[in-house]
Amino acid sequence: MSATILENLYSELDIAVFATSKNDFFTCITPPPSWLLHFYPTINKGSHLSQHELPDFLQHFMFDAEDHWQRKQKGQLKSGLWMEEGPAGSECLLEATAILVDDDRLLMLNVIDKDHSNRQEKQLMRDNLLTQEKLELEVHRRTQQIREREEEIAIKLIAAAGKRDEETGAHIRRIGLYSAEMARELGWPQLLIDDIKLAAPMHDIGKIGIPDNILQKPGRLTEAEFEIMKGHASIGGEMLAGSDIPMLNLAAIIANSHHEKWDGTGYPNGLKAEAIPEAARIVAIVDVYDALVHKRVYKDAFPEAEALAIMDEMAINHLDPNLYRLFISILDRIREIKDQNQDDEI
Repeated sequence: MSATILENLYSELDIAVFATSKNDFFTCITPPPSWLLHFYPTINKGSHLSQHELPDFLQHFMFDAEDHWQRKQKGQLKSGLWMEEGPAGSECLLEATAILVDDDRLLMLNVIDKDHSNRQEKQLMRDNLLTQEKLELEVHRRTQQIREREEEIAIKLIAAAGKRDEETGAHIRRIGLYSAEMARELGWPQLLIDDIKLAAPMHDIGKIGIPDNILQKPGRLTEAEFEIMKGHASIGGEMLAGSDIPMLNLAAIIANSHHEKWDGTGYPNGLKAEAIPEAARIVAIVDVYDALVHKRVYKDAFPEAEALAIMDEMAINHLDPNLYRLFISILDRIREIKDQNQDDEI
C-alpha cells in the first residue's frame, strides 16, 4: 500500500500517527488532524515532539507502550480513554494505541466521540455481566457436583446403618424433608437448609455400633440394655465428626445431640435448653412426630391428634417449646410431606 493511500486513510479516520525512537522523540508521520492542531498549533508532518510534551496520561501510558514494543508483542496495546480540554473549553476524549509494524514503533492518537464512548461503556458492561454470569454458572455447576457427592455419601452411610435397623427408607427421607421445612421457616440460608436435609436422616447412624440382640429386640429393653442403646448418640457423633464437609459436621452434631432434652435430663451430655444445638432440637421434634404417627415392629401408629397430645406434654420438658410451636404452625406442610413419602423398604 502506497504512502499516499495510507495518509489519506489516516486522514479519513482522523488519526495522528507518530513513530517513536529510543531517544524519547515522537515524529509525526501523517498530516496532523485538525483536533491535534488545537494541542500543538505548529505541528506538521515530520515535526518532532519530546515525551515531556505529551499529556500527563499519555506519558504514563508510555511505560506500558515501551514494554509492549521491547517485548515485540503482537497486536495493539490501547491506553484506554482519557479527557483533555478541547476548543472553547469543550471536553475531548482521546485514546492512544501502541503497535509494532516491521520493528517500527508506532503510536496512534485519535479522538473518540461521546456516542462511541457510551457504546464502548455499554459493551464493557455487557461483557462484564456475561463474564459474571458465566462464573456464577460455573460456581453453581461445581456446587451441584459437590452436593451430589455429599448426597451419595449420606445415602451410603444411611443404607449401611439401615441394614441393621428397622427404620424404613421413607422414614429417613421424611426426617430430612421435615427438618428442611422447619429450617426454611426459621429463615436459615439455603445452603444450610440443603445441609440439614441430608444430615438429619443420619441422626441414628450410631446404631450401627449397637449389638443386634439389643437393636433388634422386639420388646422393651432392660435398664442395662437401654444404657447400651443410648450409646448410639455418641457413636454417631464420633463417626461423623472431624470432616471437611460441613454437611457431615452438621450430621455429627445432630447424631450426638438429638436425644438431649429441653430440661437437661437427656443424653449423652445432659445439655439444657438452647445449649442444645438448634439442628438437634429440630430433629428431636420431627423424629418424635414421625415415630408416633407410623407403625413400628414394637407399636401401632397413633392417630395424629393423639400423637400431638403426647407431644404437647413433651414440649414442657423434652422438646423445645418454641420450635414445637413453629412445627405446629407448619403442620399442613408436614402432613403433605408425610402423605407423599409413605413407608417402603430400603
